[in-house]
Amino acid sequence: MPLVVTEIQHLTFYVTHAQEAAAKEFYGGVLGLPQIPKPVAWQAHGGAWYQFGRFQMHLALGDEAQVNAGTTRHICLMVADLDEAEAALRAFGAPIIPDQMPFDQWKRFYTRDPGGNYLEIAQRY
Repeated sequence: MPLVVTEIQHLTFYVTHAQEAAAKEFYGGVLGLPQIPKPVAWQAHGGAWYQFGRFQMHLALGDEAQVNAGTTRHICLMVADLDEAEAALRAFGAPIIPDQMPFDQWKRFYTRDPGGNYLEIAQRY
């Protein structure tokens, strides 16, 4: 009998300790994800947790930024206005990576957070 997955609860992105403040500004300030309290047992580890809907994104701290270098593993964040999202990310200084494989479901571009994590930013047609 196959495993029955009932939901995706969270994903975790890693940044270095030096990138923590910039990453928190990126996720909380630029992307506007609401930060939620971490469990007491995890607070001493730094980073942050964010909630959107039933889904969480955990920002964790590590010593090696290279874990993100060159990878295209990513999460897709749907936005209400792709042009506004691009303008906000540009103002922050995040790279805008054009969509090399457009299709008919949504328009999109990619970016990287301060730790090098790859994100797809998209808007449905």
